[in-house]
Amino acid sequence: MAAVFQRRLSTVLVMVLAALLLTSTVAQAAPDEGDDKTLRSALESAAKGQAVAIQRLKASKKRAAQLQVTVKQAQAAAKAMEGRVAEIASRSYRLGRPSTVSMLLDSSSPDLFLERIERLDMMGQLDGQVLTQYRASLSKAQAAKVAIDKEVREQTKQVAALTKKKEEASRALASVGGGRVAGGFISASSPLAKPAPRNSDGSWPDESCTISDPTSDGCLTPRTLHAYQEARADGFTRYTVCWSQRNSGEHPKGRACDMSSNEKTYKTSPATGDDREYGDRLAAYFVKNADRLGVMYVIWFRQIWLPGDGWKSYSGSGGASAEHTNHVHVSML
Repeated sequence: MAAVFQRRLSTVLVMVLAALLLTSTVAQAAPDEGDDKTLRSALESAAKGQAVAIQRLKASKKRAAQLQVTVKQAQAAAKAMEGRVAEIASRSYRLGRPSTVSMLLDSSSPDLFLERIERLDMMGQLDGQVLTQYRASLSKAQAAKVAIDKEVREQTKQVAALTKKKEEASRALASVGGGRVAGGFISASSPLAKPAPRNSDGSWPDESCTISDPTSDGCLTPRTLHAYQEARADGFTRYTVCWSQRNSGEHPKGRACDMSSNEKTYKTSPATGDDREYGDRLAAYFVKNADRLGVMYVIWFRQIWLPGDGWKSYSGSGGASAEHTNHVHVSML
């Protein structure tokens, strides 16, 4: 009996030890990307600002386009009634409004008297409806024009905000020797991901690190998990760690993933061959789906992509992990 108990106890201890080792391995498996807190904060501020300005600019342009349609429809409606309005105006100018008393007194019979009363009522209603509809169409067109002017001012504001955030990003990257225009990684054949949920106005909802991370013992935001799952569904299934404890950046907030170009690990040397090709495709995938998934920025092979800037050079301080030549880093809004 004691021997059986001893064997079971040994089995349990082995399982517990294995679990602890696995947890430790996952927790420590994230690549060392360097920890420049100032740079990370600057990039986050610049990328978020660019994404917000772009979203608001697109929304404003969409509203302006809808208002242009409203103006055209209202003007067309007013144009269609101009003939009838002119007729009413001409009659009123030439004859004045018909004298109700004279029309009724000239009636030669009770039936004609009643008929003329009905005609007077119908004429008054018709004239009133035409003029009311005409004025309403003109007012609608004018209100839409005013609203368009407001949208133009909003667009000017967002273009200025986008320009400011682009300059912030350039200064941040220049401080570490990067920021030059780069060739980047773009592919027209990249699959389209399923869009992540947005607010009714098109903005991204605020999210916290509330969902268990399948790649670590940490947590993710719903949007980050969605991006990770979409990438896997589209064939990008190589070794990945999302949440990890850092002193800065999006990883400890559950808003970033480090997706290795290698099948099983983060190599200590730059990717080559199939690994390099995989990383190129993965980086291009996140760029193509940035607006669908809520991507804040992507880093791969000494280059960084931001929403309003495109691909720029990126200089990490260290080996392959810091230079992001062994994994694709994606940060989420």
